[in-house]
Amino acid sequence: MKKEHKLYLASPLCFYPNGYTLWHGYRKLAEYYGFTVTMPNDNKLVEEGESVSREEMSRRIFKNCLWGLDKVDGIIVNLETYRGSEPDGGSIYKLGMAYGQGARCYGFTRDKRSVGVKYQAARYNSDARSADDVNGNRLGHHQLPFSVNVVGAAKIIEGSFENCLKVYMADLEEESKNKAKRGFCVRKDGLGVTLTDKKRPVVYVATSNRDNPDAAEKHEEIRKIFDRYGFDAIFPTDDAVGVENIVTDDIYEEAYNLFDRYTQHVRNCDIILLDLNNYRGGYEPSSDVSFEAGYGYSLGKKLYGYMDDISPMTSRIPNTPTEIDTRDFNGMNVENFEGPLNLMFGASVKLMDDGFEEIARKMAQDLKV
Repeated sequence: MKKEHKLYLASPLCFYPNGYTLWHGYRKLAEYYGFTVTMPNDNKLVEEGESVSREEMSRRIFKNCLWGLDKVDGIIVNLETYRGSEPDGGSIYKLGMAYGQGARCYGFTRDKRSVGVKYQAARYNSDARSADDVNGNRLGHHQLPFSVNVVGAAKIIEGSFENCLKVYMADLEEESKNKAKRGFCVRKDGLGVTLTDKKRPVVYVATSNRDNPDAAEKHEEIRKIFDRYGFDAIFPTDDAVGVENIVTDDIYEEAYNLFDRYTQHVRNCDIILLDLNNYRGGYEPSSDVSFEAGYGYSLGKKLYGYMDDISPMTSRIPNTPTEIDTRDFNGMNVENFEGPLNLMFGASVKLMDDGFEEIARKMAQDLKV
């Protein structure tokens, strides 16, 4: 590299058996090519002889992640499936944060087949153009390899971390050449805030069932609840001011159009309410929702979340205790910070297990609406 280029590595490898060895191998490779690399465990978390609670430890790790992502030039995200059919929610949260800071976003996977093929529990409908998951929810955009927000934000490379890193470097070289020729680099920036006539706080309800045929109808019922408590609610199925809806047969053009809509909703809102329930039969939330959480945090939005079960991960996820930790059915470490999800959510999102009426009431009370 010709100058210092800060690269963040996001991956759940720290939870794999011997994962730290592989993770540090990634770091050494990137450093060999001249990158300045940051990772979540770079800074010392506990002083010698110091005793801290699990909750405090999660806050410190979250703070360390913020340090690593501060003024980052790029991020490379491990998009392998994790405890189900979705990538690690914490890594996708960081992807959202990095995108919010204008960083270059890349991801790698060994399997770039479509979701409809990879998700073995998919049940195709009679027209073969749509499919449902194990819970009967629509398998949205099943021809894409990942969720709309992941596809929209990141350049996805099929192969190893090294394959992804080399594509990243080649793109930087081309960007430098283009800059030399034209005096600028072309980058797609967001529209900024386009909902300018707000009279009440705007809540973006980031639902995971956004692709269901009846989603818009169900959203209207939720909208009425928030209206009674002094909020204007917007949903993924709503049009976004400033974003033109495109009708196309190109699945990637359609995905990017939806990505523009979802990210515009995040920019326009004041508060995000996140559906963080298990998604598609696994133990991770929807990648679309995880991304919107991280993107919203980077923009300074207030984050709330709802789940059917907010008991600790060690209670929610089947596991076997060892002498030093607990391991799930794949041998992955089950984080034990007394929260129901990855600490990226636990340290930044106020989680509730109530219905929408009670959630709206508590939010109005918190925010003095």
